[in-house]
Amino acid sequence: MTSTTPILPKNINGSPWIGALLIVLGVIAIALPVVSTIFVETWAAVILISAGAAKLVYAFQSREAGGFLWKVLLSILYIATGIMLFIYPSTGILTLTLLLGSFLLTEGVFELILAFRLRPQSNWTWVLGDGIITLVLGAMIWFQWPFNAPWVLGTLVGASVLFTGVSRVMLTVKRKIDQNANQSDQAASA
Repeated sequence: MTSTTPILPKNINGSPWIGALLIVLGVIAIALPVVSTIFVETWAAVILISAGAAKLVYAFQSREAGGFLWKVLLSILYIATGIMLFIYPSTGILTLTLLLGSFLLTEGVFELILAFRLRPQSNWTWVLGDGIITLVLGAMIWFQWPFNAPWVLGTLVGASVLFTGVSRVMLTVKRKIDQNANQSDQAASA
């Protein structure tokens, strides 16, 4: 019997607890979508300000390499956008929701194009289904905007966190089952 090398690291003991925590956080985010939407918007602001500060430091460190003015202007744009998200959170939520809808619509169109280019391959319908679902999600966000803005970001992030937690728990359970099966096989062959 050949032994298989586990894909997961051996020190994954905390994973079920992290997975359970992610499940709880995902459920909370879905249950309180307005609060989680504000959290997502604030987190985006922090990321933009931090990235802008890092770009500004990089601009001064690499000013001899050229493009100094453009690097500074880009860093100011990042910082200003982050500050605007902090000052006007409701406008930021509206903007982020509209951007998400636009992104999903565009991704859905590209996925459909890719699906039809992959049509001769055997599993091309999975890409087609992904494209259709993504296009429908983008259209739902776009055509219900601005009424869905207070809850859509928080709900989608909550769903993502929830499914990440479920996948972590299931990976750990699967690994435990595989370990028990390997131990049973080794005991039977001994």
